[in-house]
Amino acid sequence: MMLPTGMDSLNILMLKLFENSREAIFFFDREGKTLAMNPAASSIVDNDFLNQLEQGNSLALCGTCRGYTSDQELRTCLNCFFHTPESEDFTSYQVYLETKYKGIVPYTASFHTIDSKNGIRVLMLRDLTRQFKTQEKFYQNKMMKHVIEAQENERKRISRELHDSVAQELMSAVVDLRVLKYMTADDNILKKVKQTEVSMTRLLNDIRNLSVELRPAALDDFGLEAAFRSHFKRLEQIYGLIIEFESDLSENRYDSEIETVMYRVCQEAVLNALKYAQVDLVQVKLTERDGMLKLTIEDEGIGFSPGDEPSGTGLGLYGMQERAELVGGSFSIRTETGMGTSIFIQVPVGDGSGKE
Repeated sequence: MMLPTGMDSLNILMLKLFENSREAIFFFDREGKTLAMNPAASSIVDNDFLNQLEQGNSLALCGTCRGYTSDQELRTCLNCFFHTPESEDFTSYQVYLETKYKGIVPYTASFHTIDSKNGIRVLMLRDLTRQFKTQEKFYQNKMMKHVIEAQENERKRISRELHDSVAQELMSAVVDLRVLKYMTADDNILKKVKQTEVSMTRLLNDIRNLSVELRPAALDDFGLEAAFRSHFKRLEQIYGLIIEFESDLSENRYDSEIETVMYRVCQEAVLNALKYAQVDLVQVKLTERDGMLKLTIEDEGIGFSPGDEPSGTGLGLYGMQERAELVGGSFSIRTETGMGTSIFIQVPVGDGSGKE
């Protein structure tokens, strides 16, 4: 497309740019009095600002401005662009303005002298709210990933410590008690030794279960399917809950963060079914299709109304969703009072080749 040429055509284009631009544009004279503003600029300033302009107040913008960002402060009014209009520091910078409808809004600003002889300057503003929200969400997700990673690393450390140190010491003590039974014929002593042995054996089992709950070694060593089967077997032994597990992963491995998310969400969902669904059977399905790792947990329990999540849960539904989104996945739930609960999570894992 060819643009029209000539000064008249250029003036028309510049006028259309001024009128239709989404950027707020202000023209000032040498004293700081506002000469003109485009519709985008008029829409962000309040009536008091406009009244001050009509009265010729050269510092009307100062009543709206809440400071600019310098290399030392987030917001400051020292040596602002109005006082040092020729400074190169203000060709592009960040400023905060009190707007008509949105409160204080951050803008990226540029301030230029376009007519040095007459001292005419132009200030152009672009709303940064959307970019700030995007950055804030990015840093929140990044921080959350670091927090979860630190939690999992600490869980792993404590789990290994319990298994390799505390559990081993207890096992040695249990063995010593069993040997001690053959070193005395006193019935009272034998009875007490047997009671102590039972208590310590129970404690040993509790510590081993706690170690696995904190961070199952199978998850790090063998992957998701092995960790799931081990976890479900333990739940069946302890609580009598039947878990029908179907998987086509075999020995496929994925990024550690993805495996952790899938395991924790499943762990929480099955535990919630055990606590609240009033069922003896839970169905879990783990598959990979078209570069997506998919997990489904279903029960035919009492269900609940959406938005009325059972209290006292660990991660909670929001926590499950948040974890899934941190690895680029999606989380959804289908439930209704008296109609059971189904939880779905899927996470992209690339071309299906598993962990590199």
